[in-house]
Amino acid sequence: MPPTISVVYDQIRWEEKAILEAAKSRGVPVNLVDAKTAYFSLTGEQPSPVDFGDVVLQRCVSYFRNLHITAILELKGYSVVNPYKVTSICGNKLLTSLFLSKAGIPTPETYVAFTPEGALKALDEIGYPALIKPVIGSWGRLIVPLKDRETAEAVFEERLYMFPLYQVYYIQKIVKRPPRDLRIFVIGEEAITGIYRYSFRDLKTNIARGGKAETCRLTDEIREISLKAAEAVGGGILGVDLMETNGGYVVHEINHTIEFHATVKTTKVNIPKYIVGYLLRKAKK
Repeated sequence: MPPTISVVYDQIRWEEKAILEAAKSRGVPVNLVDAKTAYFSLTGEQPSPVDFGDVVLQRCVSYFRNLHITAILELKGYSVVNPYKVTSICGNKLLTSLFLSKAGIPTPETYVAFTPEGALKALDEIGYPALIKPVIGSWGRLIVPLKDRETAEAVFEERLYMFPLYQVYYIQKIVKRPPRDLRIFVIGEEAITGIYRYSFRDLKTNIARGGKAETCRLTDEIREISLKAAEAVGGGILGVDLMETNGGYVVHEINHTIEFHATVKTTKVNIPKYIVGYLLRKAKK
């Protein structure tokens, strides 16, 4: 009997359907678990009436739902991809910057402060223009260019009335780059494919926000920095985001719940097949 895979989800997108088809083509049983209707025991021996099988693929779009369910399942003895530590790091830009920097991976110059006064001092160090980003968030939402002190003061004042998470002032130097970045897909110890993501309107290249995808040929340099970046945060099934600079590539973000519809369409690489293969290897360990 092949191992059983459980997929925990909160939305069924193209990606989840493609993973199910890839598993079906290999005769691998898949148990779908809807996180929106599931419940878990924190004190009982079993976390849920659900049988989570031999390995769990975490596909929740919601970061907090993803993170907490992963913690529950791991502490109850299940093998989860991606693990809690990886998810907690990649889902938090501040932690990602710290782990990349500690590993010696080139990454944009970044400061953090916890009051508007501290953030303005950080901007004096970085210089204008700069970016302020939410430490937790995706698809380029709430990333704001700070072109001068007046703009920064207005943005910071607005954040005082927002949820406390947005009073963590994560400020990053704007990298001089072409109007594109790279998303490299790393599964285990292999960089399998990549795309260039082009922006038409602003700095944001996210495909979900209208960016354009183009196949990226993986050079030795791209493979090396992507694999090192993935290793720095714990490895797994990851999307490593790079920018091109005059001094080489820098890593600015790592995605722990990868979207890959546009990449499969553009590159013709069967990413779901690689994902299922990786899960089966994890299940046998």
